[in-house]
Amino acid sequence: MSLGASALMLAVSACSNTPVDATKDWSINKLLTEARDERDAGNFDKAIDLYEKLEGRAAGTPLAQQAELDKAFSQYKSGEQAQALATLDRFVRLHPASPALDYALYLKGLVTFNENLGLFGSLSQQDLSERDQKAAKESFEAFREVATRFPDSRYAPDSRARMTHIVNSLSQYEVHVARYYVGRGAYLAAVNRAQTALSDYPNTPALEEALAILVRSYDALGMTQLRDDAQRVLKTNYPKSAFLQSSGGGKSAWWKLW
Repeated sequence: MSLGASALMLAVSACSNTPVDATKDWSINKLLTEARDERDAGNFDKAIDLYEKLEGRAAGTPLAQQAELDKAFSQYKSGEQAQALATLDRFVRLHPASPALDYALYLKGLVTFNENLGLFGSLSQQDLSERDQKAAKESFEAFREVATRFPDSRYAPDSRARMTHIVNSLSQYEVHVARYYVGRGAYLAAVNRAQTALSDYPNTPALEEALAILVRSYDALGMTQLRDDAQRVLKTNYPKSAFLQSSGGGKSAWWKLW
């Protein structure tokens, strides 16, 4: 067989192995319909592929922008957090005047939002918990931008509610860690985490326990003046706090019973 014939056979073989694009003759409307059907059916990988094709064929049109957002949503639902954030960051950068900018920012907040933030099962996984904190703060910033830049947006009320949840959970997390340190006798570390909760997350439910932790930790460290100051603040702000209750006829200091 001649070299020319061999080269021809190799070329034909390579062509026969080239994947066929089944969508090459589809109209834009058919691409859009199929992409939405795959997304709604939970076939997010297929939906992402179709939205990418739609972006290319409808480039420069509002439909391409919508396809980009729908792709980001599909990436989010398929667990591709990094890809979804990259898609949304690109959208925000390229389309700052888009009427869908509020949704893009809201979706960015959802991508990093953790419903179970603050309910960290094991503090032995400190690194994981710290990453959750970082993601929570990024999520808060995205929701804050929706609420402040687009106060009348349909996504603003839920953004504000999620912001409250995040702040309360971050405060609870700091107290959770402080409680962990108290249990191990690391009172200075406990003081630091309780003070972080008080300074960074004012007016959150977890602050009552943060003050109680300060009282107990300062007492254990022999810092009686700081202990009394923390106790006074606790009594002033939470006069009916369960942490103020004593037992055994009040013979023992309440913070030594906890």
